[in-house]
Amino acid sequence: MSFPISPVEYNQFKQKLEQYSGIKLGENKEYLIASRLRRLLESEKLTNLSELVVSMDRNLKLKESVVDAMTTNETLWFRDDHPFKIFREKLLPELAKTRKPLRIWSAACSTGQEPYSLSIAIEEFKRSKPGALAADVKIIATDISPSALAIAKEGSYPQLALKRGMGDVHLRQYFTKKGDDEWKINDEIKRRIEFRSLNLQTSYSMLGKFDLVFCRNVLIYFSPEFKMDILKRIHGTLNPDGHLFVGASEAVNGLADFYKMQQFNPGISYQMKAVTAGKR
Repeated sequence: MSFPISPVEYNQFKQKLEQYSGIKLGENKEYLIASRLRRLLESEKLTNLSELVVSMDRNLKLKESVVDAMTTNETLWFRDDHPFKIFREKLLPELAKTRKPLRIWSAACSTGQEPYSLSIAIEEFKRSKPGALAADVKIIATDISPSALAIAKEGSYPQLALKRGMGDVHLRQYFTKKGDDEWKINDEIKRRIEFRSLNLQTSYSMLGKFDLVFCRNVLIYFSPEFKMDILKRIHGTLNPDGHLFVGASEAVNGLADFYKMQQFNPGISYQMKAVTAGKR
């Protein structure tokens, strides 16, 4: 089944998708909608995009399925490398000195590669410096996509997915082969991660406070206004002097009152600054 998409339908769907998920489609993305929603329209016995938009308002499951289909779950292990190196070699040793429990938020965690990569980095630090990390580390990993979270919670990956950034040494140390093409993350890595469903449009207050937030490669899908709103609210989740990491193609602009750029050569983070109530 293929279906035409009129300019009116395209604009209606764009507005509805942004309303529900924050994702802002650019121009001329009709092909993307058609390819990702074709099967959903068939299963729901809908003939065009207008019918889908109307149905989304009264069908929560359908709305979730549409957002799930339109979410880009493109991710790698140890993606871009620099944030993980900074975390492992610079920030984790400093945080360990506090002897306090550490909390990390992996926002938009997709199918789990980022939080598992962070947990592996923590495990490597513990093995290289026995006793240095006296307190527990908790990683809260969130995403809007139910299908991505299901994969992340399972922690099992085919060889093809593991080849995207996972080296042989890490594979042998932290995964167990379960079948011809299935590798499962070991419990020592999985146990410190809690996966939760979260739409970044909603409140973050139930998440608690964090020493580090990784919100990477997701802000590019949002409007400048929504991106600014997210970054301000993430600031509210950070403990004093906490750090935020964004994607390599993303930046924290226009928020000098909230964040201070820290350069590590290579790589950067954004360290939270105390903000007076009047500037929020």
